[in-house]
Amino acid sequence: MIMIQHLSDLSAALRRQPARQRVAVICGRDAATLEAAGRALDEGTAEVVFVGDGEAVRRAAPSLAERGASFVEAATPAEAAARAVALVREGRADVLMKGLVGSDVVLRAVLDKQAGLLAPGAVLTHLAAAQLPAYGKLLFFTDAAVIPYPTQEQREAQVGYVVDACRRFGVEQPRVALVHCSEKASDKFPHVAGYAAIKAAAAGGRWGNALVDGPLDVRTACDAGALAVKGIESPLGGRADALVLPDIEAGNVFYKTITLFARARTAAVVQGATRPVVLTSRGDDATCKYDSLCMALLLAAGATRPDENP
Repeated sequence: MIMIQHLSDLSAALRRQPARQRVAVICGRDAATLEAAGRALDEGTAEVVFVGDGEAVRRAAPSLAERGASFVEAATPAEAAARAVALVREGRADVLMKGLVGSDVVLRAVLDKQAGLLAPGAVLTHLAAAQLPAYGKLLFFTDAAVIPYPTQEQREAQVGYVVDACRRFGVEQPRVALVHCSEKASDKFPHVAGYAAIKAAAAGGRWGNALVDGPLDVRTACDAGALAVKGIESPLGGRADALVLPDIEAGNVFYKTITLFARARTAAVVQGATRPVVLTSRGDDATCKYDSLCMALLLAAGATRPDENP
């Protein structure tokens, strides 16, 4: 198993796979999405089908067809999202990618009870990977964009998805921190009470060879020195591979802070559907969109179906 320690390693990992997967890009006519999709074609990491206004795409990037892109016409964003979802359901695409279209439009198609991609009882959640200058490896975290206040069941699903993602990136024994503002549980924060059950489930082998501990704050999860100063014993050893953040507020603040002030390079997907969904912001640059696409393709190659135990 090859360890992927930098997001720039993803392209090479995908090229080593026996066959290229296919991404369905919804309304991908903006410059950043076009650049990311074009790079996937040029580097051989994916086949690309644009779903939406094909003429607008061809005007914006005339060479895409010559480089191997294909097109499925749709008159409206909603129709484009529905047709892209249908491609995945029919096995003609492996990953969905959002272009110049609202996230609500994409998610509405994904969550459609009759024609969508979410199995009954499955949990849709946001998962990101960050490459931080001051950290010696990739740091995964969840959830910064989808679940406002996770239930116990949703948090357990988040642990399962992040453990699986770490393994896809070559981490044999993922170290997962259940994050809180303190290392002590308190009745003022009811969600922390559920951490003990998650730790017990992990110790019992629910997620295989994985270490799960918490509550820990971000510093004690990721800094062995801080852990030692506080006199805390943790199997993570201050070297977490992944953070399960308490709610969307903490997750979103963490995400925006590391990208703005720490200049973190990030990739992100939505997990829980039958295949990963690239749901980057319309304001994200081409590098972020390309990295997110590569992450989705890597996860899709061995995706855990949502009706299975993640």
